[in-house]
This record gives sequence, C-alpha cells and structure tokens, in this order.
Amino acid sequence: MPTVTTEGARPADRLGDRLNELVGQRLRRWSRNRAAELARAEPESPRVDVRLVTDSTAYLPESLVTAHRIEVVPLHVVVAGREHVEGRDITAAQVAEALHEYTIVTTSRPSPAVFAEVYARLAAEGATHIVSVHLSSQMSGTYEAATLAAAEASVPVVAIDSETIGMAMGFAVVAGAECAGRGGDLEAVLAAVNSRLGPSSVTFYVHTLEHLRRGGRIGAASALLGSALAIKPILSVRDGRIVPVEKVRTSSRAIARLVALAVEQAEASGVAVDIAVHHLDSADRAETVATQLRERVRGARSVLVLELGAVVGAHVGPGTVAVAVSPRAGDVLEPRDAGVDPL
Repeated sequence: MPTVTTEGARPADRLGDRLNELVGQRLRRWSRNRAAELARAEPESPRVDVRLVTDSTAYLPESLVTAHRIEVVPLHVVVAGREHVEGRDITAAQVAEALHEYTIVTTSRPSPAVFAEVYARLAAEGATHIVSVHLSSQMSGTYEAATLAAAEASVPVVAIDSETIGMAMGFAVVAGAECAGRGGDLEAVLAAVNSRLGPSSVTFYVHTLEHLRRGGRIGAASALLGSALAIKPILSVRDGRIVPVEKVRTSSRAIARLVALAVEQAEASGVAVDIAVHHLDSADRAETVATQLRERVRGARSVLVLELGAVVGAHVGPGTVAVAVSPRAGDVLEPRDAGVDPL
C-alpha cells in the first residue's frame, strides 16, 4: 500500500493560491478606486445662499442690517436744489428743519444701474439668489428700477413690491434674512417675506396734509384737504396707497386713536407681533405711544422706536407719528382666560 505524504501542498497548488490572492487584492483595489470615482461623480446638493436687499425707506436699525447681511439701497433727497443720499449725508432733523422753513424738498429713486451694481457684487460674494424688497410702487419708482436691474443680473433676482413702507416692510425683510441664515432656499425665503407683508399694517398721524399734497402722495386722502385746518387726520397704507382712516379734532385724540387702532390690529391677528413706532421730530410722542403699546399689546415680541428718515419725512412732515404692526405667522398666542367659574 503506497505511503500518503501530508507534508505541505504541492508546488502547483501553492502557485494557484498565490495567483488567487493577487487577483483578489487587485479586485479589491479596483473596487475601492471605482467607489471613489463614483462618489466624486455623484452631484452634490447645490449650495444655496439667498441674500436680501431692500431700500432705505424700511428704516431698519443698523444692528439688524449687520446681523442679517441685509443690503440697503438708499433713496435720494433734494433740498433747495442740492441732492443728498438718505442715511449718508443728510439727517431727518435737517429735513424737518428745511420743511419748517418752507424750503423745497423733493425725493428721487435709485437708478437701475445702482441696483445692477449691488446685485453683481452680491453674486461675486457668493449669492446664488437675491430677494429684493421695496417700498410701494404707488409711492416710488424704486421697485421698477429694481425690476429692470433684476432682468439683467447674473443670478436669479426676485423683486417684490411690498405695497407698504417703513418697518412694515423692514420686519418682512428681516424674516426673510433669518430664513436665509438658517439655510432656507429661495422658495422658503419668499414664503417668509410674504407671510409678514400680507397681514402687516401702517397707520399714522400727520400734523398737516400739506406735505403729502405737495409730494403728490396723498391719494384718496385728498378728500380731507377741504377741512385740513379743522381736523387731525389718521391715515393708513392699504394696497400700496395712502388712504384716510379717521379724522379727529385734536392731536391728543389722534394719538390716542393711533394707539387704539394698533392694539386692535395686533389683537385681530391672533398671533404675536412686532411693532415699530416711527416719528419725525416727535420723539416724546413716539415714546409715549411705544410705552402704551408695550403695556396693552400682550403679544408684542418687540416694540421699537425709530425716526423716519429724510425721504418719507419729506412727504409726511414734522410731527408725524406712525405705527407699523407686523404679525408673526405661526407664533400663535394662547387664548385669553375665559374667566369661567368652576362648578
């Protein structure tokens, strides 16, 4: 009977094992390299950087502009034939003084070229989309200038006619910028802006209608001109136009009604609100209004006191006090205590 040798494998077997090992190594190496190639070829999620642009009539506090990377395009004011840039080389106090002295004051919009430069710069900084929100087109050609520039921009630009002014517009711009800061895409940012613009309101008292008349911004409120000397008008911005709300006999009653109307608007929204009290050359009255609103509006998340700038100031005149109420969509208030006695 032949002897069976178990000492190691035959040379041919060892060679086959070695070849299999080399082939396996090469296959594993190819698989790793191919996976890396596919990973590189797979499209990444597009980077989104939506930037917000507005104009100087929003009267946004500088702290909010800086914190949310908001770009503000200034309007211009012409006093006695000399042109000034709002917020840069003329103050609201200087405009108020000029109006007191019956100096001719007019305003003008930014040119499309100014907007084009802003959009190009933001695109160069990495913006993938731009949302440009501006004061009512019924009051200014600013929105039109933005729209013309948007058509030629290198990135998508959505220009929005806010149909309002002041912080009724400003709060909406901040809401959009906050959404963009959280990584929101264009659709989300537009929804955030529009959710604040739609229910917002601006109600204001002017000492005289004369400045609105001179500037041609009086709209439906022109019906009050015949009795302008005998009344103190309360006006509002609706659908982009200035319209009359009420007329009272004294300034103190007008301010009281201004507060009452703002409280009604805030409560009717059913959600928390942001409020801004604007004024021109009437700081004490504005502070009084703000104090009352802080006490009476239970859902007020913020109540700011901000001076109107030169452009709007030129049209409404010294002594103006305005209240902008901006409901916060989704920030629902708890219902008031019903006061039902227990059984």
